[in-house]
Amino acid sequence: MSISHAPPGSPSPDISGISKSFAPNAEGVSGPDLQPVVPVSSRRARVPRWLRRTSGPLLLLVLWQLLSATGVLTADVLASPERIAQVGRDLISDGSLPSAMGTSLRRVAFGLLFGTVIGTGLALVSGLFRIGEDLVDAPVQMLRTVPFVGLIPLFIIWFGIGEAPKTAIITLGVTFPLYLNVYAGIRGVDTQLIEAGESLGLSRWGLVRHVVLPGALPGALTGLRYSLGVAWLALVFAEQVNADSGIGFLRVQAREFLRTDVIVVCLIVYAFLGLLADFIVRSLERLLLQWRPTFTGR
Repeated sequence: MSISHAPPGSPSPDISGISKSFAPNAEGVSGPDLQPVVPVSSRRARVPRWLRRTSGPLLLLVLWQLLSATGVLTADVLASPERIAQVGRDLISDGSLPSAMGTSLRRVAFGLLFGTVIGTGLALVSGLFRIGEDLVDAPVQMLRTVPFVGLIPLFIIWFGIGEAPKTAIITLGVTFPLYLNVYAGIRGVDTQLIEAGESLGLSRWGLVRHVVLPGALPGALTGLRYSLGVAWLALVFAEQVNADSGIGFLRVQAREFLRTDVIVVCLIVYAFLGLLADFIVRSLERLLLQWRPTFTGR
C-alpha cells in the first residue's frame, strides 16, 4: 500500500473530522465514538416487578370471568370468580371460614413443630456423628420411601379418629424433607472451613456452633420451605379422617352438595395460607443469610 505525501508548500489536508472520529477514549485507545449501551436488565427494570408478577394471575382471572359470562364454563362445572367472591364473603360473615382456618392452622402448627423437632434432631445426630449415621440414616431412608398417606389406617388404629392421627400425618410429612436437607447441609460444609477452625483453636463444640451449623443453615431453611408445602398437602389428607371442622371439612361438605364455589374457596384459602407461610420462611432467609451473597437473576 503506497502512501502519498503532499508537496512542500501545499496546504495540509483537513483531518479534524478524522481526529474527532478516532479521538482517544477514557482508556487512551483511539476509536470511533460509541453510544452507551443500556443493558437489557435496565430496560426491563422500567416496568415495576410487582406489575410483572401480578399480570399473569390477573389475565387468567379475566379469562376465567369471560368464559363464565359467555357460558363456556357452566356453574356446575366451575363457578365464576364473581360467584366465588360472593360465597367467600358469606363464609367470612357467618364465621364458618375463619373458624375452619383457625382449626386447620392449629393442626399444621402442631405437626410442623413436632416434625421440625424430630427431623432436625435426627439430622443432627446422623450428620454430626458417624455412629449416629450408622444407627439413624438407614431406618429413616427406609421409612421415607413409604407413602405417609398409606399409614393413615394404622394411625387411625393407633390414635383413634380424633386430632392425634391428623397431627401424626402432618408430622410424618414434615419430618423427612427437613431431615434430608439438614443432613445434606451438615455434610456439605467445606472441609477447608473445618480445618481453618481447627487451626484457630476451636473446640469440637466451637466448630459445630460457628462453622457447621451456619454452613448448614441454607439447607435447613430450604428444607423448611419444602416441609411447609408438604404440611399443607398432608393436611388435605388428614382432614379426610372423620373431620368435623377445618377447611377440609368444609370442602367435604361442599362435595356432597356439588358446591363448586365453596370447593374453590377452600382451595384458594389453602393456596393463600401456603403462600403466606412461604413468604415468612423467605423473609427468614433474607434475615439470617445476609452474609451469603446469591444470584438474584437478570
